[in-house]
Amino acid sequence: MGTITGRTRGGDEWVPQFVSFLDPKKCIGCGRCYKVCPRNVLDLVERSEQLLADADEDGDDDDEMMVMTIANGADCIGCGACGRVCPKDCYTYEVAAG
Repeated sequence: MGTITGRTRGGDEWVPQFVSFLDPKKCIGCGRCYKVCPRNVLDLVERSEQLLADADEDGDDDDEMMVMTIANGADCIGCGACGRVCPKDCYTYEVAAG
């Protein structure tokens, strides 16, 4: 099986890159990615909810800070808008095989 590809309006080949990971330790909760996502893939949660399994052991008091999380990853269309607006480079993508 090959890589899933598409075409732009101009006819150029386009390979969607689907969000696979969002680093909650880098995220500052600015919400830019949430605003540009056309498919409601992301959600804002409290940092403590996101990092329960990976608790902050250095005693920082930022547990009440809000951070983004991937809530509906299967709805991602691979446009990459979230990563383009992210000021902290939180996103990792993968190309899906089709």
